[in-house]
Amino acid sequence: MGKTGLEADGEVQKDTRAVSEDSGAEGRHVVLIEDDALNARIIRKILEQEGHTVSWFESGELFFAESGGLACDLILLDVVLPGIDGFEVCRRLKESNENAEIPVIFITARHEPDDVVTGFEAGGADYIPKPFRPRETLARVRTHLQLRALHASQAKMISELDAAVHSRNRLLGVTAHDLRNPMISIQGFAEMLRDEAAGKVNGDQKEMASCIASAATSMLELINDMLDLSAIETGELKLSIRENDLGKLMNRASFLYRSQAERKEIQIDLNGSSEPVIAAFDEGRIRQVAENLIGNAIKFSPPNTKVAVDWGVRDGGIAFSVSDEGPGIPEAERGRLFRDYGKTSVLPTGGEASTGLGLAICRKIVDAHGGAIQVNNLPAKGCRFEVAIPAPDLGRKGEEG
Repeated sequence: MGKTGLEADGEVQKDTRAVSEDSGAEGRHVVLIEDDALNARIIRKILEQEGHTVSWFESGELFFAESGGLACDLILLDVVLPGIDGFEVCRRLKESNENAEIPVIFITARHEPDDVVTGFEAGGADYIPKPFRPRETLARVRTHLQLRALHASQAKMISELDAAVHSRNRLLGVTAHDLRNPMISIQGFAEMLRDEAAGKVNGDQKEMASCIASAATSMLELINDMLDLSAIETGELKLSIRENDLGKLMNRASFLYRSQAERKEIQIDLNGSSEPVIAAFDEGRIRQVAENLIGNAIKFSPPNTKVAVDWGVRDGGIAFSVSDEGPGIPEAERGRLFRDYGKTSVLPTGGEASTGLGLAICRKIVDAHGGAIQVNNLPAKGCRFEVAIPAPDLGRKGEEG
């Protein structure tokens, strides 16, 4: 395995000048691990004429012993070294959190495919063959320095974007929280006027009070959804996982919408086990998911139809579904359903309001439980939303004996 560099420094100088005139590359710090002094001098001349700073180490052991805290943008690493070879040096670099992201380019006279593959498997990004060709050397170095700079720029941009989104969500949560109490008061006073709790009102006044109460209810739904979304996006949503009865939860969630369903002459059919279905989950959050799905089914169903609510055990966990006889979800629009503020062209059948946040929040709650939520159109008409939650501690009372 020869360690042959260019035989004449004049050739290096001539060739690198031709490249550097067109490069426009900013100087970077490159670490060179190479035991042959002549090769090291040639590579340093190639890189320094390009404007880079080069730190040279004669072995992997020397590099690890003396480079503590040394920041660099790229490492040029000879394969054949005294002591540990270049492949092992690269492996150790990639195991270090401090150096894992630094691109490593191997310097090698080996051209066997297995050697090249070994280098890539060790974590190398590229290799430079011997004897050195200045244009090729600079091209490979420049490419990986540009990729590293691009990666650093993207990482910074992502970090700044995450910080901006976090700040936005916190501001959203604070604003929604401050709006909630005044809106509750508006809703309450409007309902009192509508119900004549504060004295008799005429028909027009009652209608106006009813409109105010309805608008306030819609605004409260939006505010509550914004508070939930803010808590989820800022990582402040805390689950209280305890054993609960899924059947009892589904009955309560359905009962809450009984009067709303009756106003639209919609029948709610409950199809679950008569025995308790006990599993570990956050009762309040899963009830929120169930209520949202049942409320949506009624909201988007025409009069004189049915909404079916099913629950039970499935695949070692629990599952529940809500089916309706509405228009279903257009196939081209299904991707919008679980996005923040995502809406489809399907409109509520009774003029009800829709924030476009409910299903996005449902998905995030289910995700937090390690579960899955999906929707499918039914063969005849309508659609079915299904939620599945793994529950390793699942048990059903009354099964034994």
